[in-house]
Amino acid sequence: MFQNSQSFGPANPNKSRNFVEYYLSLNQKNDAMSTISPFSRPLYVMCKPAGALCNLRCEYCYYLEKSRLYNHEPHRVLSDDLLEKFVRDYMGAQTSPDVLFTWHGGEPLMRPISFYERVLRLQQAYGRGRNIANSIQTNGTLLTDEWCEFFKRNNFLVGVSIDGPQEFHDEYRRTAAGRPTFHKVMQGINLLNKHGVDWNALAVVNDFNGDYPLDFYRFFKDIHCHYIQFTPVVERRVRRADGLSLASGTQVGGEVTDFSVRPQQWGDFLCGIFDEWVRHDVGDYFVQLFDATLANWVGVEPGICTMARECGHAAVMEWNGDVYSCDHFVFPEHRLGNLREKTITEMMYSEQQKAFASLKERQLPRQCRECRYLFACHGECPRNRFCHDRYGDTGLNYLCEGYNKFFAHVAPYMDFMKRELEAKRPPANVMNWHPED
Repeated sequence: MFQNSQSFGPANPNKSRNFVEYYLSLNQKNDAMSTISPFSRPLYVMCKPAGALCNLRCEYCYYLEKSRLYNHEPHRVLSDDLLEKFVRDYMGAQTSPDVLFTWHGGEPLMRPISFYERVLRLQQAYGRGRNIANSIQTNGTLLTDEWCEFFKRNNFLVGVSIDGPQEFHDEYRRTAAGRPTFHKVMQGINLLNKHGVDWNALAVVNDFNGDYPLDFYRFFKDIHCHYIQFTPVVERRVRRADGLSLASGTQVGGEVTDFSVRPQQWGDFLCGIFDEWVRHDVGDYFVQLFDATLANWVGVEPGICTMARECGHAAVMEWNGDVYSCDHFVFPEHRLGNLREKTITEMMYSEQQKAFASLKERQLPRQCRECRYLFACHGECPRNRFCHDRYGDTGLNYLCEGYNKFFAHVAPYMDFMKRELEAKRPPANVMNWHPED
């Protein structure tokens, strides 16, 4: 999903409004709005109705081990009464007429269609005339005609996790028995297409597929996926008293996993795809990171928390009502409370969450503050900021070298597209422009 908790729902929650359309609407409204997406800044809580429960065992998954936090609980699914409380409280916490619900996991299709039918009834009951949208992130292997008919009928936007061609996808995305999953995912995508369901791709970039950017990108073009999120996987293994083995972003130390994408590899990957995209695909294929980069280039807030100045507006709720600061910070030290004891508004506007939101900017090391591309990434996600900078300060992003290479590479094209937007011309004109012109 285009993560706003790096999981900010599936890619492009409002597909009909790409960056160009939205930027032009800002000019038409005399800059009355300040965000790139209508869902960029509202208070936002993603729900995990089945917790970490999943039918797959992807090797790089950051969430499967979260079930260890609830080993004492026999039934780890969202109850009917807590679902109603969540929908009611979430609706009441919104200040915008547009409300986006995102259902995530684990694998949210581990809950039956009847669960989501109840969701829709509750949304109607508590919606008070608001514009309600639903998105769901799935591994795609459980999709059926019945599911796809339901999604189409109720206008769900579906995010599908798929890591490129079969060789890349099956390297890490396997069943509990170790079987490959690519063909099941493609069957699911074909069903989505058959029923006319809007869907987007979430693709994890790792140590293996990161060496083949064009093979990776062209696969999505071949299957006519026009909205794509490439997410770099970076995980560290540590020892924790709570039984978790992956490090939180605020925890020092640990060993970077073998499946993590390498910094230089990430930069080369992005540059390789950008060079093809900027020559052939601008305005046709939408890569979330490229949109976010252009947004920051023109001074508009990007619709992705990792590249924004601050984070903290997008939390996550587990099946039992526990609310955490972010999907990638589901650790005891980042628990804000429980919905049975506190309201969503109380937790999201708590001093603890405000402090979490400010960490991104406040803990930037000296090297970042001196960087000419700070405006373009704002240090990226805090979960990846565990390295030392050239001055010996902590907090440098592990992927900094890659991002720096990417920003330097795309700068002339971003400058050109910025000028085109300011002149109210389509940035797709960049496809006929060359830096030497």
